[in-house]
This record gives sequence, C-alpha cells and structure tokens, in this order.
Amino acid sequence: MSTEVTDKVPAAAPPGKSGGSSDGNLLQLVLGGLRRNMRQYGMLIALGLIVVLFQIWTGGDLLLPRNVSNLVLQNSYILILAIGMMLVIIAGHIDLSVGSLTAFVGAFAAVLMVQHSMAWPLALLLCLVVGAVAGSVQGFLVAYLGIPSFIVTLAGMLLFRGLTEILLKGQTLGPFPDGLQKMGNGFLPEVGPKTNYHNLTLLLGLALLVFVVLQEIRDRKRQQEFSLDVAPRNLFLLKLVAVVAAVLTVTMLLASYKGAPIVLLILGLLVVGYGYVMRNAVFGRHIYAIGGNLPAAKLSGVKDKKVTFYVFLNMGVLAALAGLVVAARLNAASPKAGLNFELEAIASSFIGGASMSGGVGTVLGAIIGGLVLGVLNNGMNLLSVGTDWQQVIKGLALLLAVGFDVWNKRKSGS
Repeated sequence: MSTEVTDKVPAAAPPGKSGGSSDGNLLQLVLGGLRRNMRQYGMLIALGLIVVLFQIWTGGDLLLPRNVSNLVLQNSYILILAIGMMLVIIAGHIDLSVGSLTAFVGAFAAVLMVQHSMAWPLALLLCLVVGAVAGSVQGFLVAYLGIPSFIVTLAGMLLFRGLTEILLKGQTLGPFPDGLQKMGNGFLPEVGPKTNYHNLTLLLGLALLVFVVLQEIRDRKRQQEFSLDVAPRNLFLLKLVAVVAAVLTVTMLLASYKGAPIVLLILGLLVVGYGYVMRNAVFGRHIYAIGGNLPAAKLSGVKDKKVTFYVFLNMGVLAALAGLVVAARLNAASPKAGLNFELEAIASSFIGGASMSGGVGTVLGAIIGGLVLGVLNNGMNLLSVGTDWQQVIKGLALLLAVGFDVWNKRKSGS
C-alpha cells in the first residue's frame, strides 16, 4: 500500500468551526484531497468517466446485465495476467512471454484432456505445474544468471509460441470437458427461493461490500496508529460512498442476469490474496524494495535473487491459469490464442499506476487498468468502431497514463 500520495487534513478548518462557509470548505477539502491523491484516485475517476460516457454513447447498452456479464468473462484472463504482471513490473522487470505461455498451456491442456482423455482436475493441476516450471526457468535465468528479463522473456515468447504450434500441429483442438468449460463460461448455481435476482450473487455481493468497507476503515486506522498521513476524512467518506455504490451496482446487474460468473469468484480470490500479500506480507514489501531501490534493499538484507525468482514463478502460474480460462471459454485450444495478451497485461499495469522505474503499483490498480481497457474495447465494439481505430485509441490511453505518471513524479519532486 502506497502512502506517498496522502496528506493530513489542514488544521485551519476544525470540525464545527467553519462558520457559514461549511459547504465551501468541504468542497475545497475534497478538491484539495483529490489533487494531493491524484495518483491514487486518478485512474479510478477516469474509469468512472469512461463508463458514464460509453453508457451515454451506447444508449444504455454498456450497463445492460448481459453485457456486464460478458465484460467480466471477456476480460477475466487479461485481469489474471495483469495481477502477475504488476508484481513483475513493481520488481523492476518485464515479462513478454505470458501471451505465448497462455497459448502453450491451453494446447497442453487440450492434448491431455482431448487426445488422452485425462480427468480435467488432474490435467488442470498438471497445467499449473507446467506454468510454474516455465516461470521458474525464466526466473532462474533472470535472477541467478543476470540475463535481462526483456531478453529472457522475449526468447520465451518465441519458444512457447513455437511449442504451441508443435503440440497442435497448426490446428484447433477441442472440445473440453464440461467441468473445465464452466471455469470460463459457467455461473454460480441458483440457491434459495425463486426471486427476480440471483440469491447467491446477492449474498456474495453483500459479503464483499462489508469486507471492503471494514478493510478500508482498518487500513485507515492502521495508518493513523503508525503516524502515517491519511486522506482527509471527507475524501475518505466520499471514497467509501463511491465504493459502496460501485459494488451494489455491479452486484445488482449480475444478479439480474445469470448471477456471478465462476471466473469472477476466482478473480476475486486472487485480488484479495495478492492484495494482502503486497500490503501486509514480508514478501510483498521485499518486491517493492527491490523495485524501488535495489542497492538499498540488498544492504537491508533482502534476498533480491530469491524474490525475483519467485516473482517470475508466480507469473508462470498465473499465465497457466489464464491459459486454462481462455481455453475453457473458447472450448478449444488454438495456435493463435494469447496473441498480444502480454501487451494487454503490461498496458493494464501501467494504466493502473505502475511505474517504469519499478517500486510503485498495487494489485487493485492492475484490475482498474484492465477494466479501463476492457470497457474501452467493449464500448467501442458496441459503437461498431473499427479495430484500426480501437488500436489507436488504446495506444493513446496507454501513452496518456504513462505521461501522467511522469508528470506526477516531476510535480511531486518539485
């Protein structure tokens, strides 16, 4: 969790002594807090504006329950990759092989389940092991042999793409067992009495809402206990209101269709787990340390090689998981699967607040960046924008995000 963008509430406006200009003071506090916390909230605000604009431009089609569900299913694997990529970038590295590794794992899963009729749970486990092995090999080359990650993963991109072609012999292979298909296309089962909404999704949404609010309050109290600067109270309350509104809206939209997709539950567990590791675990702090200042981290006793190795191993496992989700959604393994996935994951990380120099970024930021790209893709498809212009717009979005990061750093430094 980054605390570099927060400030204390100015002492000039104590509660209850604002006189007749309380509304003006409140507005000034909120706007001032937003300016001082722009790095933390800027892309979240941008996501909200993009959703509102496309909701208007598409005549309300963007937030139709069916389209929201499709938005989750279509971008789930990119969001999974973005989580792992964010860790890699925070550590000061890059991974160009994840798209090809995603395709290779999908092909390997097809060979096991379609050609050799292996039970899908066992095949799934073996695919995750393959991803871990691939990630550990690349991590060893980067961490212990000192080969730049750009070169190692560029070679991995070519290697895994070629192995995918060899496994599939240039052809599409499928279909997959029903159990695996549900991983990419399935929804949570309906339970309880018949209503106009999906009961289990409503319960999960309520549980998520309580968890998020309590987590935000707990984090704020923890920062105050350690005498760290926190966001102004009014801005914090505004953030809570926005979070509650967003969670309730998504929950109701999903519950009014088929319910929450299974892959959304998987993604939620990943966000909670990795978010906790990066905020609270020693390993997460070490990742930030080696990405922020490697010499200082070494002097502090951080085992940078070991941390780097495990970061790439983790990326391999998440790439394998994303490959399984892609294969399950398409119900087939294709030699062309995973094309440009690495670019989407990298773009999601940078749009979500990662820094080119490393040491900065959050798991939630990666999700927000992925959602920005996902909403852009979905909205432009609804408006029948050509793929050529879609690439131009996404490229400009990435350029603006990185440019904002550079500008924000210079402004903070000055």
